[in-house]
Amino acid sequence: MQSYPQIARLMVDTMARTAADAPECTIAFQGAPGAYSHIAAREFAPDWHPLPCYSFEDAMDAVKDGRAAKAIIPIENSQHGRVADIHFLLPESGLTIVAEHFLPVHHCLLAKGEGPFRSAVSHPQALGQTRHYLRAHGIQPTTYADTAGAAAFVAESDDPSLCAVASRLAGEVFGLKVIAEGIEDAAHNMTRFVVLAAHRDDPLPGADTVMTSMLFEVKNIPAALFMALSGFATNGINMTKLESYIRGGSFAAAEFYADIEGMPGDPAVDRALEVLGHHSKWVRILGSYPQALPRV
Repeated sequence: MQSYPQIARLMVDTMARTAADAPECTIAFQGAPGAYSHIAAREFAPDWHPLPCYSFEDAMDAVKDGRAAKAIIPIENSQHGRVADIHFLLPESGLTIVAEHFLPVHHCLLAKGEGPFRSAVSHPQALGQTRHYLRAHGIQPTTYADTAGAAAFVAESDDPSLCAVASRLAGEVFGLKVIAEGIEDAAHNMTRFVVLAAHRDDPLPGADTVMTSMLFEVKNIPAALFMALSGFATNGINMTKLESYIRGGSFAAAEFYADIEGMPGDPAVDRALEVLGHHSKWVRILGSYPQALPRV
């Protein structure tokens, strides 16, 4: 699937040819060159070839098809919440989570000229993270598929009132001026990424703090969620994230995504999972991986 601006498409084609020569050390990401996912890929695997993909599904397909060994996908932001629908995409892909990576996100206002600017294009997440800045400067937010693609779109545009919200790297890649930097509304702005692979790569027993991500659906009976989660409390397992979602248009019972500290094979985790399984219709482990940032 291709829908990049022409200036970005040429770069994507060049990067794809480079990656094709060494898929075993290629990491796929969603977005155009200069996207925050591109920055995360370079930080996580600095010696690997980054492979731009238009969508999250395309990045996962690159791993499934053997064009990349891993994919790095943003799943949540400290300021604006959920990014990718990992609950739906990951089970359908058959991939597993093997690592996580945290990226501080600092947005820039990018343009060809000096303004004034009437409209800023970017991904909805970036626009949401800079909402107060844009409003204060009278700039109308306009959604685009990804931040770096928006920068490429502005680079190709002849509209002097158009600007983009994207990374400094995107500005460098597409030859745009940095009009303002650090325009995010919260200083703590950070995005969490998960790294996906075709095969599990669980940490060895005795490793430093390990995270496990899972999906489950509780039975549709009173107090089912309370009873399902009780095993984590009684066994001293820290659950750092719990999120509900609805699948298939049914409102009869919610499914849940959860992150815990620990991994299957740890006696306390196994006891907690046994309780969870007893009160759930099904439980699916998405992966166990080293903790990249302490949960405090």
